[in-house]
Amino acid sequence: MTLPLSGVRVLDLSNVLAGPFCGYNLARLGAEVIKVENPEGGDLARKLGADPDMAKRLMGLSFVAVNADKQSITLDLKKADAKEAFLRLVEQSDVVLENFRPKVMERLGLGYEVLSARNPKIISCAISGFGQDGPWAGRPAYDQIVQGLSGAMSVTGDAETAPLRTGFPISDTIAGMTAAFAISAALVDQRATGRGRRIDVSLLESTLAAMGWVVSNQLNAGIDPEPMGNENFTASPSGTFRTATGPLNIAANEQKQYETLCDLVGRPDLKTDPRFADRQSRKLHRAALKAELEAALAVKGAEEWEALFNARGVPAGQVLTVPQVLREAQIIGRRFVEEVDGETSAGDPMRVTRPGFLIDGGYPKPQPPPVLGQDTERWLRALGYDAEDINRLCAPTPLSI
Repeated sequence: MTLPLSGVRVLDLSNVLAGPFCGYNLARLGAEVIKVENPEGGDLARKLGADPDMAKRLMGLSFVAVNADKQSITLDLKKADAKEAFLRLVEQSDVVLENFRPKVMERLGLGYEVLSARNPKIISCAISGFGQDGPWAGRPAYDQIVQGLSGAMSVTGDAETAPLRTGFPISDTIAGMTAAFAISAALVDQRATGRGRRIDVSLLESTLAAMGWVVSNQLNAGIDPEPMGNENFTASPSGTFRTATGPLNIAANEQKQYETLCDLVGRPDLKTDPRFADRQSRKLHRAALKAELEAALAVKGAEEWEALFNARGVPAGQVLTVPQVLREAQIIGRRFVEEVDGETSAGDPMRVTRPGFLIDGGYPKPQPPPVLGQDTERWLRALGYDAEDINRLCAPTPLSI
């Protein structure tokens, strides 16, 4: 299979999640992604994850999640000759990806002007918490900090529990996807015109952009968004409802869906109740409507209601745990989870998830996440360095910047 980004070479200096998730998506689309890592431990995510033994092997499960199909070289970029080796790679590459704090690349002598001088068509993508300029540019940023500053936590949870962070690092993840999209767009222009680009991705702005509906309501209608728990602010009944066996999400957002729902739960009278007769009135009386529906839903379990509603065109779904959804035929049948060569500390096959889309029906089997520095010698020899040069360039010196 020929993938869309075949022939593209990416030098990935990033750590932990936002940058590596961007690089992972590019790699699975066919790009040759070379991680350029600090010789003293490499990507910080190599030591993160739920399996301490894997972390000791510098193959932490957090690293495994987003680094399959990549290569790894180690260079101490504080050394002049290591920087020169990196710049020789830049001459042969299409993209440089990094998520240092703003100005770190300049302090290393590897700012965009330097990269562009060596390769005018280079696309340089910097991911940071707040962008490369502005009063917050120099602040340290992690996903949790950005979730709070973006307003995302203020609308997550309900009146009693908000603010709440999401159960996974959503700002890092969205920023990685944003960067992959921007890089892919820049590559189209690069192929057509030979033009390089400087891309500035902000976790804060990426998160706010993904909050478009609630942000637009504030900007254009002056409505301050409020935490509504599992309720959908755009419609009712649309949210999470109790059943005889557990919670069930129902999204009867359209009038026809609502009327069908009333019939299926044995409450046709709710269709003509003036409190619930139209979309706007249902939103105004959502608490009363939820109480009526939950009383009716109590006679059957979530699984039974799910099947009944979906068969009649009313969107519904159980609230599954991660282990439960990974066992579903939908996930298994579309080969969303893939095995790579290698084992976990328990001796089980190492597994990763593919990107959230298919191209031509599938992807080639991914290569396992790289051992730290496994490709260093091959690449440096290709650049003209001998064994003595390689030993000097790769001597582990902590990268403290």
